[in-house]
Amino acid sequence: MATAPPPRRVVVCGGGVVGACTAYFLATHATAPTVPTLVEKSSPACAASGKAGGFLALDWCDSTPPLSALARASFALHRRLAASLDGASAYGFRPVHTLSVCVPSDAGPASPHPPLLPPWVDPSASAAPPRELGTPDTTAQVHPGLFTRAVLAASGTEVVVGEVDRVVVREDGRVAGVGVKGRGVVDADAVVLALGPWSGRLEMIREVFDVSGLKAHSIVLRPRDPDTITPHALFLSYQPEPGAKMLDPEVYPRPTGEVYICGMTKDAEVPDDPATITGEPDSIAMLHKIAGRVSSQLKREEGAEVVAEQACYLPCTSDGLPVIGEMPGVKGCYVATGHNCWGILNAPATGAALAELILEGNAKIVDLAPFSPARFLKKRSKRGV
Repeated sequence: MATAPPPRRVVVCGGGVVGACTAYFLATHATAPTVPTLVEKSSPACAASGKAGGFLALDWCDSTPPLSALARASFALHRRLAASLDGASAYGFRPVHTLSVCVPSDAGPASPHPPLLPPWVDPSASAAPPRELGTPDTTAQVHPGLFTRAVLAASGTEVVVGEVDRVVVREDGRVAGVGVKGRGVVDADAVVLALGPWSGRLEMIREVFDVSGLKAHSIVLRPRDPDTITPHALFLSYQPEPGAKMLDPEVYPRPTGEVYICGMTKDAEVPDDPATITGEPDSIAMLHKIAGRVSSQLKREEGAEVVAEQACYLPCTSDGLPVIGEMPGVKGCYVATGHNCWGILNAPATGAALAELILEGNAKIVDLAPFSPARFLKKRSKRGV
């Protein structure tokens, strides 16, 4: 049987990291390169893809086999992209040491500097010797916003600013384009829906599966002496006071000299416009408190500059796995969402697999079967929905 020719007109909906990587791998495909059109409501990397931590891990998803394969393939692609796009200077790619640090509620008396603890972290920030979670061979980082924009620029993709409100489907069940508010229909032979937590705003998505948003807060600080900050990612355990809920914030120094601190996640309704998202004052205040407990270099009252106080929404699915593949019953319409906190890590393999699926008919870099949106149809059928 003759294979169908690859689509000539591809529209990617969503200018986050998944949409950008999909556009890049479509445009750089070895045998059928196709430069898509990308439709974005606000601006590229305006939401979680610009406000996330950018932490990359080779094997942290190994306990979930489908995610393990995706993460390992994507970790390798990050290294390849960094080499080809000059990622070290363009978007801050670098290997890092990663430590687990238990932060006591109170600073306590002065103590010797624990082994493994970076010199810029106060000795009183560690209630026990730090534990190594990753080495430069297994953990790395990027600046997520710079990475997203660099990959998108390298793809040569045209960006159309507008809000996608529907997918246009022909009578024979094949996609015909997307409707953009105020612009009419953008014709397409293939459509990729990479809208993060906003994917569920489309009726086509809601009919098959649910996407919720997890609100994550973060601050970005410039320490007093940025040159002393070493590439150590810190995963903290912190109890603000006896009997209080244990918190698990994360600290990521960046090659730019800034230090990113995130945490304080909670379920929350996703607003219509990503530009309106702001952090909740109590969550931001707690992150500043944690930053000051980790290092005097990160205390505002001791000269640390506040670069950003922000929040974003991580897209989550009911079974914890991302959704990647062709939408049931609509030929040529693909979806990629629900990556939760691993969107920056897993975007390259997601984009590469989708490009293969769209242009060749099947994904080779990773098996997409566990991520297919069709899995939700089976679950609903069992429940009698």
